[in-house]
Amino acid sequence: MSPQELQASLITKNINLSAEQMQQLQQYFQLLEQTNKVMNLTKITETGAVYLKHFYDSLTPLFYDRQLLQSQTLADIGTGAGFPGIVLKIANPKLHLTLVDSLNKRLNFLQKVIDQLQLTQTKLVHARAEKFSQQPQYRQQFDYVTARAVANLPVLLELCLPAVKVGGYFIALKGAHAQTEIDSAKSALNKLGGQIERVEKLELPEDAGERQLIWVKKIQSTPKKFPRKPGIPTRSPL
Repeated sequence: MSPQELQASLITKNINLSAEQMQQLQQYFQLLEQTNKVMNLTKITETGAVYLKHFYDSLTPLFYDRQLLQSQTLADIGTGAGFPGIVLKIANPKLHLTLVDSLNKRLNFLQKVIDQLQLTQTKLVHARAEKFSQQPQYRQQFDYVTARAVANLPVLLELCLPAVKVGGYFIALKGAHAQTEIDSAKSALNKLGGQIERVEKLELPEDAGERQLIWVKKIQSTPKKFPRKPGIPTRSPL
């Protein structure tokens, strides 16, 4: 997918990226490409693949939830190289974005991106996901939390839902086999105060695979004991 194809494809979804926003994506791509030579940020490096599998893919929540184009607070937990958080911020400069990662060198890269793209209202937090939402300033503070991580849904729910304010949403960006994970998440949802409101399925362009986006609404406060200590959610999912 070329930059022009990305822009044209987004117009069909009523998302119009300006020349300046396209330039920011180009700068982001160049920083990613340069840094990836000395540090493993992504296995996907070819221009077309980055625009399709990172940029387009990161923007898919906007196709279904226009609130994400308003002034919202969003935490991207386990952001890695900044997906989907940075791409959503480029598409919606009004977003108040918090990027959370446990690795300092990834955060150093993200700081470069923030500086070069002149992104405002964007904050970096160095923390394990389990520790992040145990901090009072972040617990139940966000309109939205996103994760594009590889962990199973029950694990992601424990890591992400505690940071969502009551009435807000956790959006999990998953691959084609999300239904199995959804089936196994009932216990975690009950314990954490969440409820799956909808699941949107889509095919990425160019036969690049199916995606499922899961909107989990926070319907009541998460008990203080969650998330449990680092490592436990993964070893022993709810």
